[in-house]
Amino acid sequence: MKWARIIGVSTSGYYTWVQERESRQQKKDSLTQKVISIFESGKGTYGVERICGILRRDGQTASYQVVKQITEEKRLKSCHCRRRQRSLTDSRKARSDVYKNLTIGLEINKPFQVISSDISYIRTGEGFDYLCQIRDVKTNTVLASCQSETMKAELVQRTLKAVQDYWHLPAGTIFHSDRGSQYTADKTMAQVAGYGWQQSFSRVGKPGDNAWSESFFSILKKEIIHWRFYPTREQARQAVFEYIKVFYNRQRVQKRLGYLSPIEYLKSLQNRDLQSVA
Repeated sequence: MKWARIIGVSTSGYYTWVQERESRQQKKDSLTQKVISIFESGKGTYGVERICGILRRDGQTASYQVVKQITEEKRLKSCHCRRRQRSLTDSRKARSDVYKNLTIGLEINKPFQVISSDISYIRTGEGFDYLCQIRDVKTNTVLASCQSETMKAELVQRTLKAVQDYWHLPAGTIFHSDRGSQYTADKTMAQVAGYGWQQSFSRVGKPGDNAWSESFFSILKKEIIHWRFYPTREQARQAVFEYIKVFYNRQRVQKRLGYLSPIEYLKSLQNRDLQSVA
């Protein structure tokens, strides 16, 4: 066999190599289709690491370098890139020590133990629209979100009401935010106390104290805000509503959650608790 002589192997060795090459190519083609399917299910938000995690979760072998090569060959580029997030809440009037951070050193080991809130903006053709969200720290589930043309305390209060009306969170829940005037307003603090919750605040000059909400807004903006233009506030609100309620909470898997979506992870914890009680 000419090619066997050229590469210096036996004829049987050459045919074995050819057969294995075909098998390897078939496996590569199969893996490529799986990678493309996972990338598309993530709506362009999944990078190599998360694709590998999903494959492994489903019992597949997944080499980081092989998956990376496939994403590069197929030009499957995640939408994530660095963008600066500026703070919108004004905390200059809330520098008193009465605003305690109750989460420092706290082991957060169950749903609804700590919930986190913040406000961000969305640029539209009609001007800025302001989004307030409240998120469960343990499961990353966005419990409620509301939007408004103005960034007043009423926006936070509407979001608080939406959370409690739907989820009926227990007394003792820690509600954490920065020291913005929307969160330190008398009516807001009275509403939180009326639910039996404890109110917690980030320390002055420590934005990392509320990284839970900061990270959510970073993800939201990278995935549906920075690369889109919304002519109207209503269009932006519909997009955010669909993203949070359908995609982020129920479909978008997260590494920290064992490659489950927030709602899937929450249900797994609740089922585990029910089983332990039974």
